[in-house]
Amino acid sequence: MENKCSKYEGLFIFSNGEEFEEHLKDCQDCREEHEKMQRVSDLIQEVRPYYLKKKSKLRKLRAVAALLFIMLFSATFGVIYTNEDLSDSLMYGETLTAEDLGFPVDSYGLLMVD
Repeated sequence: MENKCSKYEGLFIFSNGEEFEEHLKDCQDCREEHEKMQRVSDLIQEVRPYYLKKKSKLRKLRAVAALLFIMLFSATFGVIYTNEDLSDSLMYGETLTAEDLGFPVDSYGLLMVD
């Protein structure tokens, strides 16, 4: 049984190009591994435009959603800002008290218990 060369990854990552090419000339195992990696790289380069096209559509969709949110936000606060009655009631919180609801209250506005 023959031992396979396991230097491909280390040389590919850590060596300079000339040293790597020299090893590929001498070693059949690493040459086969390099050919496999080149085919994978070619496949990735082939599908890259489709991936980027899909990604750009997603970016456009996000931008449109953000613009719609900003328009809705500005329109809502524009109406509140220009309508003084509405803005005053929202700002100062006209809430109903227990007395307004018809419950018996003491001088402090707390519910009276018998």
